[in-house]
Amino acid sequence: MQQSLFDLAPTLTVAQLVRQIKDVVEADDVLRDVWVRGEISNFTQSSAGHLYFTLKDREASIRCVMWRSDAARVFQLPSNGDAIEVRGRISLYEPRGDLQLYVTEIKLAGAGKLWQEFERLRARLDGEGLFAPDHKRELPQFPQLIGVVTSRDGAVFHDICNVLRRRYPLVQILLAPTLVQGASAAPMIAGAIQTITTFDIDVLIVARGGGSIEDLWSFNEEIVARAIYESRVPVISAVGHETDFTIADFVADVRAPTPSAAAELAVPDARELRDNVRYAEQRLGQLAHERIEDGRVQLSQLTYALERNSPDARVANDRQRVDELSRRILTGVRRKIELDQSALTGTVRQLAALNPEATLARGYAIVREKMSGHVVKYKSQVVGRKEIEVRISDGAFEATTNE
Repeated sequence: MQQSLFDLAPTLTVAQLVRQIKDVVEADDVLRDVWVRGEISNFTQSSAGHLYFTLKDREASIRCVMWRSDAARVFQLPSNGDAIEVRGRISLYEPRGDLQLYVTEIKLAGAGKLWQEFERLRARLDGEGLFAPDHKRELPQFPQLIGVVTSRDGAVFHDICNVLRRRYPLVQILLAPTLVQGASAAPMIAGAIQTITTFDIDVLIVARGGGSIEDLWSFNEEIVARAIYESRVPVISAVGHETDFTIADFVADVRAPTPSAAAELAVPDARELRDNVRYAEQRLGQLAHERIEDGRVQLSQLTYALERNSPDARVANDRQRVDELSRRILTGVRRKIELDQSALTGTVRQLAALNPEATLARGYAIVREKMSGHVVKYKSQVVGRKEIEVRISDGAFEATTNE
C-alpha cells in the first residue's frame, strides 16, 4: 500500500500550532524590538490602565497592547486618528491566535509631535512665571492708539479695522506688518512686537486667522512668547479660531477667541457710551432736582429754626413779656391802691365814728376837772364844789359844780 507525503506530516492541535508560530515569531531578532509607524484606531483604556488599540495604514493593520506600567511613562496619551510611532515586540495572543504588537514606547508623529513640543514649552514657560495671573494687566478703558501685529494681506487686519471704527471711531490704528506663517515668521512677529511697542500705543493686538497647528506654530515659538511678555503695554492675543490655543494666548494679558473679538475687547462701544451719557445726564438731573428739593426743605427748616431762635424774636418776646408784666404790675398796683383806698375809707369812717368831735356834734360834752385835767366819768369825781371845764362841739366853757 502506497502512502502520500501528507500522511507523513504530524498532526498538531490548535494550541500546538499557535505555540509553534509564537516561537517562530519571538525568535526573530527584528520582531523582538521594532519601531512601527501608523494611525491609531479603536483606542480604549481598561479600568486597570492597560491600552488597547489598532495601528493601521492604507494596506494593513495590527492589534496593539500596552501594559499600564509602560503607559504610565507616556507624556500624552494618543487618540483615534493620531499618527504615531510605537516601539515594541511582536508575539501571539494564544487564546485567539491573534498576532499582536506589545508596545513599550509611543511617540507622536506629525501634528502629534508638534503638540508634544507645545506641551513641553508650555510647561517650561509656566514654570518660569510667564503665565502668572499677577503679571496680567488691565486693558485701558479709552485707548487712543491701538497697535496691531498681523499680516498686511488677508481679512484679519481688515476685520479688526472695521470693528474698531464701528465701535469707537475716535481710536487710531497702527499696523506692524509681519509674516504669520512659515519658518521665518516667529522672529518677524517678535521683532514687530518689539518695534511697535516703542510707539505711543495704548494696547497691542497680536492676531492671525485660523489654520492647522502647523499653520499657527509661529505663535507657539518661545521668541514670540517672550516678546509678548516683555511688552510695555497690555497685549490681546487673537490667534486662530475659538478652539485654537497657542503659547501666545497663555502669555498675553487677554485672550480673544477671534481677531474681531479682540477688536471688541480693545475699545468700548460708542453707542453704549452715548446711552450711558444720556442715562447719566438724566440721573444727574434727577439727583440735582432731588438735592434742590431737599435743600429747600432743609432751608425752610433752618429758616424757621433761625426765626424761632433769632435775637430779634427773643427781644420781641421779652419786650412783649415786659409789657405784659408791666400791665400786670400796674393792674396789681391799681388794685392795691383801690383796696388800700377802700380800707382807708373804712378806717376814716371808723375814726370819724369814734372821733370825740363827732360825738360832741351830736350834743354830747366832755367834762374835765380843771385842776387835774381828768375827764369826769363818774359823779363822785365832782362831789362838792369843783371847778370844771365843759367842752362842747363849738367850744368850751368853765363851770362850778354845786355842793
